[in-house]
Amino acid sequence: MEIILLQKVDNLGTLGDKVNVKSGYGRNFLIPSGRAVPATEENLKAFEARRAELEKEAAGKLAEAEARKAKLDGLAITISCKAGDEGRLFGSVGTSDISKAVSETGRALEKKEVLLPNGPFRVAGEYEVDLHLHADVNAIVKLTIVPEA
Repeated sequence: MEIILLQKVDNLGTLGDKVNVKSGYGRNFLIPSGRAVPATEENLKAFEARRAELEKEAAGKLAEAEARKAKLDGLAITISCKAGDEGRLFGSVGTSDISKAVSETGRALEKKEVLLPNGPFRVAGEYEVDLHLHADVNAIVKLTIVPEA
């Protein structure tokens, strides 16, 4: 299935690229989320007419993400959890816990922006957490998990 990307998509392309994707990915994810349109003649003409507007919008989103990165990069947060004698947590610290802790500092962060490639944290300690704010912008937050007394 050929589509035209309306915004940058990781590992696929940038704004305006005409790419081939599997039908299900295009039909069920990219098109409904507004990231792409089918590559028909009328959609190509409509895209070229709106190209400047879409590029301006993309630049605005990138600038906003850079500003958020400046606020979030290097932020240190602490989360306290119940833990056993050896520091193993009763439960885990996941994306929602981290986004909630960052939001409590007055900086907005959504759960989907927190990247935990190895899954949630299950042991007390210090960690670096990657935040994916935009396709081109990532930030790092220092997370300390302390056991509750």
